[in-house]
Amino acid sequence: MAAAPVPLVSAADVAVAAALLEDVARRTPLEHSRALAARVGGPVWLKCENLQRTGSFKFRGAYTRLSRLDPAERARGVVAASAGNHAQGVALAAQMLGIRATVFMPEAAPLPKVAATRGYGADARLGGATLTEALAAAGEHAERTGAVFIHPFDHPDVIAGQGSVGIELLHQCPDVATVVVCTGGGGLVSGIAAAVKGRRPDVRVVGVQAAAAAAFPASLAAGRPVPLASMATMADGIAVGAPGALTLAHVAHLVDEVRTVSEEDLSRALLFCLERAKLVVEPAGAAAVAAVLADPAAFPPPVVAVVSGGNVDPVLLLKVVQHGMAAAGRYLRLRLRVPDRPGSLVAVLAELAAVGANVLEVGHERTSTRLDLGEVEVLVVVETRGPDHADDVVAVLDRAGWPVTRG
Repeated sequence: MAAAPVPLVSAADVAVAAALLEDVARRTPLEHSRALAARVGGPVWLKCENLQRTGSFKFRGAYTRLSRLDPAERARGVVAASAGNHAQGVALAAQMLGIRATVFMPEAAPLPKVAATRGYGADARLGGATLTEALAAAGEHAERTGAVFIHPFDHPDVIAGQGSVGIELLHQCPDVATVVVCTGGGGLVSGIAAAVKGRRPDVRVVGVQAAAAAAFPASLAAGRPVPLASMATMADGIAVGAPGALTLAHVAHLVDEVRTVSEEDLSRALLFCLERAKLVVEPAGAAAVAAVLADPAAFPPPVVAVVSGGNVDPVLLLKVVQHGMAAAGRYLRLRLRVPDRPGSLVAVLAELAAVGANVLEVGHERTSTRLDLGEVEVLVVVETRGPDHADDVVAVLDRAGWPVTRG
């Protein structure tokens, strides 16, 4: 194995950070998931960092970094850039330590995250379409004012602080075989890998990225950070255009695999967390669960999946739940052609009622060029009990003589 290009954070470094956080960060619970265990064929546990202070693991790294600033640095204040979770972590840590904090956030940052950041006492400034642009603005602010820039992931103190999650989960699940971690810039997976591999090198550590914002695969192949040309994912918390040099080195040397999950996987996982685990989780926070749900056989048990954050915009939550229901075959959108005469719609609704489909929405169209004379197109959205029931609904309508199109 080639030598690491930069010094890596060690398990001892993480242990020091964990001791620092002992009376500051919450020791988050490890919850068993019977539903995931049934799929994997062995124990699966959820490490609930969505229940951490500020609603995500980010507080751990932010507090560790800020607590190690010297008096002169504290007097200059700090500046950060974040889509939301790092912003809140820096804001609370700065408030606790009496440090002035300025945070740059993308214009599209979820409003609850912006409000929470301001609520912790930080000066939250919106600007730029992406986190990359917010990072540039934060860097310019640091140069102009002398404020200390607090990187969201690419700093040894931040990595060590995030790694305290790994120490906790080893204590809570001593026989763990696989740890699955959401991955954006790589601070969390780097810290957890440093902690876990330093004590249990046999444990498999897997990073998970959103397929539409996966910078690590190309960067690992090239051996250097490779920026993405574009990103488009609901998981704003892991939408990072490129890893840092430090996190890339950690992932290259300590992480066994980086996998990707689709938007459908993410929405299905968020719905699973709500329904089966009773946890409010943001899309990025559900990435590890999404990977386990998508390919259960890939994760030797006992498995610990890190649920990294729960700061979700209620409007987005509604959309993602609907998307997750559709991905799970429980939210079915159908178009069908029926004769344009009295009673046709009633007949359609009667067939749907008979098969147990809950009608959510109905619409008509009479003027489309797709229709023959004397036909009407009916759009119907129904709630089903799952993929098999959805197939039954379509089959019933087909047998009634009404051509059906999904979507």
